[in-house]
Amino acid sequence: MRTALTVAGSDSVGGAGIQADIKAMASLGVHAATVITAVTAQNTCKVSGIYPMSAEAVKAQLDAVLSDCDIKAVKTGMLYSAEIIETVADTLEDHEVPLIVDPVMVATVGDRLYDKTYVRALKEKLLPICELVTPNRHEAEVLADMRIDNEDDVTYACELIGKQGSSVLLKGGHMATKTVTDYLYLSSGITRIRNPRIQEAGHGSGCTLSAFITANMANGLDLVTSVLESRKMIQKSIATQYSVGEGVPVVNPQITLIKKENSDAVDHIRALDKGVEDLIAKIPVELVPREGLNFVYSKDNPHGPEDIAGIDRRMFVHNGMVKKGGPVKYGAGEHLSYILLEAMKSDKDVRSMVTFRSTKDIVEDMRAAKLRLVYARRCDQSHISAAFREIFEDCDAFPDAIVESGNKGTVINLFGKNPADVVSKLARFV
Repeated sequence: MRTALTVAGSDSVGGAGIQADIKAMASLGVHAATVITAVTAQNTCKVSGIYPMSAEAVKAQLDAVLSDCDIKAVKTGMLYSAEIIETVADTLEDHEVPLIVDPVMVATVGDRLYDKTYVRALKEKLLPICELVTPNRHEAEVLADMRIDNEDDVTYACELIGKQGSSVLLKGGHMATKTVTDYLYLSSGITRIRNPRIQEAGHGSGCTLSAFITANMANGLDLVTSVLESRKMIQKSIATQYSVGEGVPVVNPQITLIKKENSDAVDHIRALDKGVEDLIAKIPVELVPREGLNFVYSKDNPHGPEDIAGIDRRMFVHNGMVKKGGPVKYGAGEHLSYILLEAMKSDKDVRSMVTFRSTKDIVEDMRAAKLRLVYARRCDQSHISAAFREIFEDCDAFPDAIVESGNKGTVINLFGKNPADVVSKLARFV
């Protein structure tokens, strides 16, 4: 199971904060690790007390989780003070995972959840390292230091907030409009996401939305898809909110509304994750090329390399052990994607492959394992699609592997129906 991390406050009524994040992430099949920044005494009517953790306690929690767990995405919620923000930022900047910042400032019941040092530290320390920040109108006005009255103001505020590289999802729930329009600022462009206003957003809506986005990104979906799917989910969460007390209802975070194609995309990421683990356990280090080794798995009917998952920064050998350079994600398959696309034209059931170095005896071992081999000259990377198209067209039957020889040595492309099939074939000769 993929794991995400939420760094936020505890809500004693269970509708927001850490409690909402855990439930929202679980609804998308993601395990939620937690770092608690503050304990609040609150209910559906008011916040009666805030008890921040020490920076040392926050750091200890972060170190405990990050040293042990393979965290795929992180979100921050209520951080409360500059000291806690600096602790979180200093720790996370050394970890290359997507960071989603929900700049929590005011509880749904109207109480402030931050002190006066918070905003400057947030802007100077955390926003520069995050991938997405998700302010509501009030929070955006504070972060941009301006009033927001119309769409021109929204655009300018997003530019100011995202000026150091982060994307911005400015939520429109607090705008006085019949239709709720959220604004996704990405690469200097604005995408409008419109939804009907079904009722007032309940307690925990902002926490739940950012947790959905974080979980979707932990599952390997890209930023835009994560935001769009999460926005549909929070719409249903608000529509099915329920009362647990006498005040504001709480949103329902236990919603699953992901499209089948995106669900399949997540399944493919998980299958490749498992395949990578099994490959690392089986492959001898001498088979790993000096430039690294990649392992790819395609969606059904891919449009291009963007629909093929691979290992970001490949696998490599370090201290005599095979290591994964980065996470599994779509578009990270490099040139293997072009080989696999050609392979799928010849056999649509073949959707995974790995390329490794050849050694003196490996080809004979593969023959002894009764694998079907095809031999070819190692081609130039700029002509890879055309070269492999010709190889596959000349084959009487689809091969298990293509052995490419050239001046730079010999590499072997091993194919399978899925990552487990590829690893199973590898296990027959190593």
